[in-house]
Amino acid sequence: MNVLIGLITGMISGATPILLAALGGTFTFYAGVFNIAMEGMMLMAAFFAVLGSFFFHSWVIGLAFGILGSLSLALIFILFSVKLETDEFVTGIALNLFALGITTYFLRQIFKVKGVFTSKSIVPVPQLHIPFIEKIPFVGPVLSGRNLIVYIAVIATVFCYYLIFKTRFGLRLRAAGYNADSLDSSGVRTSRIRMQALLLCALFCGLGGAFLSLGYVTLFAENMTAGRGWISLAAIILVDGHPYGIAAISLLFGFFDGLGLFLQNYGVASQFTAMIPYIATLFALYVYAQRRREKKRKRV
Repeated sequence: MNVLIGLITGMISGATPILLAALGGTFTFYAGVFNIAMEGMMLMAAFFAVLGSFFFHSWVIGLAFGILGSLSLALIFILFSVKLETDEFVTGIALNLFALGITTYFLRQIFKVKGVFTSKSIVPVPQLHIPFIEKIPFVGPVLSGRNLIVYIAVIATVFCYYLIFKTRFGLRLRAAGYNADSLDSSGVRTSRIRMQALLLCALFCGLGGAFLSLGYVTLFAENMTAGRGWISLAAIILVDGHPYGIAAISLLFGFFDGLGLFLQNYGVASQFTAMIPYIATLFALYVYAQRRREKKRKRV
């Protein structure tokens, strides 16, 4: 029973940063922006969350710093991709490399360490214990005592679904991706909607990155996102940007992430277990590609 609870809680923790980043990427997906800079946004957030938490001894300020770090990258993306109309793919790659380089540089210049920075002065995001539920066998350890950002991610999933499919903003957001010319002719600037989508994406990536360094663990390591932004992008593509589908796919990836950590306790090499989530991603993309081929054949 303890093993099963451990796998489930590990799945939830592993899924949370992927889910938050993917929810943010959903806005840019529907707005018609191919945003591969989510990896860099999460990495910036992870570093600046530790920076704020360490110097101000507050996880709230840490979260605020993390979101600001992610937003700073989004503003650069907006400048080049939306304003100057540069290639989105090239811009995203450049921003990911920039985020990796600048966080590594700041880590060594500010904290005077290489690789990993950890300290007792870093205040983590607290866990939330739900009265009554935490006393229920099996259900209590799973649903109660999780990090606060985990519960925010659950609420964010419902919020994103409502915002995208049930509001005027969501209608305009989808129009920006499906038919930008029609949206412009209606008097709503497509560029403005895409800017808003990128800022919302940065907000959620900021939460996801902050969770990595102040919730999942309490430290910052060079390149600690380790491809989670790319996994988030794969999750979006697999379910065509549907928030509830993204939640399911994120839990699947989170399960494989937790399974890798679990297998390390039984002597399996960490290098092998670290590959498991990415193997699952490649397999999921293969299934998606096969499914699209079948649809094209049926249309023909």
